[in-house]
Amino acid sequence: MHVSLALLLELGLVLIALSVLGTLARRATLSPIPLYLLAGLAFGAAGVPHVPTAGQFLQAGASIGIVLLLLALGLEFSTAEFATSMRHHLPSAGVDLLNAVPGAVAGWWLGLDGVGVLALAGATYISSSGIIARLLGDLRRLGNRETPSVLSVLVLEDFAMAAYLPVLAVLASGGTWWQATVGALVAVGAVLAAFTVSSRWGHHIGRLVEHPDNEQLMLRMLGLTMVVAALAEYVHASAAVGAFLVGLTLTGQLAERARAVIEPLRDLFAAVFFLVIGLSVAPAGMLPVLPAALALAVVTGLTKIFTGRYAASRDGVGPRGRLRAGAALIARGEFSIVIVGLAGARHPVLAPLVSAYVLLLAVAGPLITRFAGARPRWWFLGRFEKV
Repeated sequence: MHVSLALLLELGLVLIALSVLGTLARRATLSPIPLYLLAGLAFGAAGVPHVPTAGQFLQAGASIGIVLLLLALGLEFSTAEFATSMRHHLPSAGVDLLNAVPGAVAGWWLGLDGVGVLALAGATYISSSGIIARLLGDLRRLGNRETPSVLSVLVLEDFAMAAYLPVLAVLASGGTWWQATVGALVAVGAVLAAFTVSSRWGHHIGRLVEHPDNEQLMLRMLGLTMVVAALAEYVHASAAVGAFLVGLTLTGQLAERARAVIEPLRDLFAAVFFLVIGLSVAPAGMLPVLPAALALAVVTGLTKIFTGRYAASRDGVGPRGRLRAGAALIARGEFSIVIVGLAGARHPVLAPLVSAYVLLLAVAGPLITRFAGARPRWWFLGRFEKV
């Protein structure tokens, strides 16, 4: 079998660079996500070497990364408790729609047509499940009281995307509202059916996956997750939702073993995912739209904080926890990039504007989350606080 020297060299250099950045972030007690994103931006900028041979592998790895992140997140909860939490947070989903308003207003102000307004509204509405899933793990907040409310908002957003993306795709390609409505109904029906199967017959899935050998457990679980994620994408829903539902079906000791066997793979492909998000942002052309992107980032950052505070308050979380919940929802990422891919060709201003907006919040969101709701102290002296 022929081994590509260029592929091995490029991947090796990329992984070494990510390792160095991750080490720097850990020493500063920060999440490495912002550094990974900025590294991707630097690799894609003019004058910095590209990775042409490893490009396809990185793109595929990014898709696997988002699936593994949401699978691992689903393993932290059970279907029953999460279904209860989601029903409880339907009003939070209504409040969350406030985040689409600034995007719609900005689209109208920029003179975009109806499809452009719809696209920009979606880009400001949807948070990044991938970034937030990794962030909650990095900051060791998966067990916090506010985390179920954050996850409920994220999954309800992904369900909304199941209806939104088919509509946008059809309209952006010149289709009619009738065709868009049919596509949305099919996607939403498929997601609800998958959730029903997961909640009622999930224990059977656990029996199919379970095996005393860790290698067999990993292969079965990853195979099932990839198939379910692919089916979710086929009906224009989110692969992340499919992976999350698979994680919810595995509980107890099986979930603990599953988390242990996928953790190294999750960390590897998650780092690639964040790098590729940075690579997907084109630096050229962002400077003219940076003021508009910054204004959108500030406004929708505040509306996300309001959303998170409201959702956490419904669970009886205290003031610090509410602030942490709001800050956790700030980051935008993969879905906003997908939206640009669907509608960006119709509006030249849309791609650079959303790219700058995503980059600002994908970097600022984890940093704000790190310090939001923390007890006042000199964080950089934390390592000396032994008493």
